[in-house]
Amino acid sequence: MPFSQLQLELDERAAAGLLRQRRTLERPQQPHIVVEGKPYLSFCSNDYLGLANHPRLIAALQEGARQWGAGAGSAHLVNGHFSPHQQLEDELAAFVGKPAALLFSTGYMANLGVIQALTGRGDTVFADKLNHASLNDAMRLSRAHVKRYRHNDLVQLAALLAETHTGRKLVCTDAVFSMDGDAAPLPELLALCEQYDAWLYVDDAHG
Repeated sequence: MPFSQLQLELDERAAAGLLRQRRTLERPQQPHIVVEGKPYLSFCSNDYLGLANHPRLIAALQEGARQWGAGAGSAHLVNGHFSPHQQLEDELAAFVGKPAALLFSTGYMANLGVIQALTGRGDTVFADKLNHASLNDAMRLSRAHVKRYRHNDLVQLAALLAETHTGRKLVCTDAVFSMDGDAAPLPELLALCEQYDAWLYVDDAHG
């Protein structure tokens, strides 16, 4: 394909106001930021607890780099799984009262890995229509059948669960929906999953 065709598509997206561009921050991630020389109050950061610039975390990061270097050098399953990784997994597992935990580099990778491990062909994933894009990608890659229900609509979800009788069933939802800021009714979702013998998968990135 000639590059002129790609440029035409980019021009069409720009004309429709759909061409996304990155903004360069000139100071650390904080409530007050500077973008292209102008000061702003930021409402779009995921650093809800203000930990990105916490002195203790910065010191721990520096000490970790001094002791262990700045990269693992390999995948976890080869020879990139170090004792600090294992210690963190053990502490996380103990915190939630489970026998084990598994680290992923990003929330996106966690969703892709876990949902594909839990479901496959012959299974069904039930998804809130306002789920994060990473959940949608994970469901497609799992090759499971996907049934979407209206946002936080427990009645429609119950009907979809009731009509599904084969394979594993996984209800997939954000805990807090990042675009709207509202929360999923988790106790009610869990009750439906128990009633219809389904698993509940919650992405709590914004919870």
